[in-house]
Amino acid sequence: MITVTEEAVKSWMHNVIKREQYEKFMEGGKDFINDEEIWEKLKENSKPEPSKVRDIIAKALSLERLEPDETATLLNVEDKELWQEIFEAAGKIKEKVYGKRIVTFAPLYVSNYCVNDCEYCGYRISNKHIKRKQLTEEELKAEVEALVKQGHKRLIMVYGEHPSSDARFIAKTLEITYGIKIEGGEIRRVNVNAAPMSIEDLELLRDIGIGTYQVFQETYHHETYKRLHKGIKADYHWRLYSLHRAMEAGVDDVAIGALFGLYDWRFEVMGLLYHAIDLEKRFGGVGPHTISFPRLEPAVGTPFYEKNKKYIVSDEDFMKLVAVIRLSVPYTGMILTAREPKEVREKVLPLGVTQLDFGTNIGVGAYSKGAYSPEKQQFLINDERSLDEGIRWLAEKGLITSFCTAGYRCGRTGNYFMDIAKKGKVHKLCMPNAILTFKEYLLDYASEETRKVGEKLIEKELESLDPKIKGIIQDYLKRIEKGERDLYV
Repeated sequence: MITVTEEAVKSWMHNVIKREQYEKFMEGGKDFINDEEIWEKLKENSKPEPSKVRDIIAKALSLERLEPDETATLLNVEDKELWQEIFEAAGKIKEKVYGKRIVTFAPLYVSNYCVNDCEYCGYRISNKHIKRKQLTEEELKAEVEALVKQGHKRLIMVYGEHPSSDARFIAKTLEITYGIKIEGGEIRRVNVNAAPMSIEDLELLRDIGIGTYQVFQETYHHETYKRLHKGIKADYHWRLYSLHRAMEAGVDDVAIGALFGLYDWRFEVMGLLYHAIDLEKRFGGVGPHTISFPRLEPAVGTPFYEKNKKYIVSDEDFMKLVAVIRLSVPYTGMILTAREPKEVREKVLPLGVTQLDFGTNIGVGAYSKGAYSPEKQQFLINDERSLDEGIRWLAEKGLITSFCTAGYRCGRTGNYFMDIAKKGKVHKLCMPNAILTFKEYLLDYASEETRKVGEKLIEKELESLDPKIKGIIQDYLKRIEKGERDLYV
């Protein structure tokens, strides 16, 4: 149990927001989300001609980011055949940029203490049904060890907004996580989902080795945002410009997202596009490293979901919004989480998804105990497949699971990554290393059934490599079989 006095919490909250750090990015006191303009564009581009839609699809296939009017056009498509063309284009774009590889990760919730009171969130301070928990150093080590033993190499570590889990606490947890080694297994990349921070705090995390910094705006609609959020999070602009501050602080991989179900899904897709555009405008063409599109889910002690279903997104519309995001920002990674049931992930995977989580348990402290703890969770999980089951499922679809983090350690982040992504070269650099990390998993962690499927897939993918690199990878694979690890080109 964390004990922080009410006075200390209030004092901390009073000093968190530094308005001068976001006001400089605003123009005429206004942010880059113009609610009226978004609705005007959606209205002006209604009932589009098929030829116009196909021209936009062709532009996206050339890996050029769409403009707001073009994305609004796609969002207004009603013809089922045109939607099928959009879906097919989304899959082609993903393969063109990222190839037949899927990155996997695990979310690790470190603390569910929070000072905010967001109506839809299980962590909100007024929720008396949630069991509050923050991992101690020993508990964190146990959680990381449990994940490493599954075969994970990447984590997204999640923290509530509270003085007990400030930037210094986050930095300490990153240090601990990176320091854990178990029989050749280790976490090689730690991304962070946490509250908006100051430039000074972000510089601290940059120096400690933060991976991608992830902050979701939740909803881009100003009035809805204001109505649903209380506490520090009520400041729309502090949150909206959190990733601008990160980029200014030198954290050059940032991730955006919206929580679909709080407002009209078409508006939120437009908001994500405007967010990507403004980041690119401000930081030399470097936009978000990934985009996430979670749907609102029920949570313990949180009646919001049952009482507010006006904007709940259907499975059909979910497929549409994912495909439109893929076409709108064709070179950016896209994350589909275990919030979604297996059947939905099956349908959405071909629409441009690049990252998935498996073996997910978001109760604080739940991995090491092997326990399901809904009273410690922010929301409910719907795909409970293990990492091994997920990898076998992907392999049967001809997709290599990548645990590779070599790109980050070789400096392929920020502008470098965005440049190769926009040129459709990510898979050429990353597939060889994906094969090597996949081989590690098959040898160290996979079930016999998964290993058989995976080995066949490796043989197939080797044939598609450039002859110059193929020989090197074959040699590395032999070295991995003899016990070497973490080989990459």
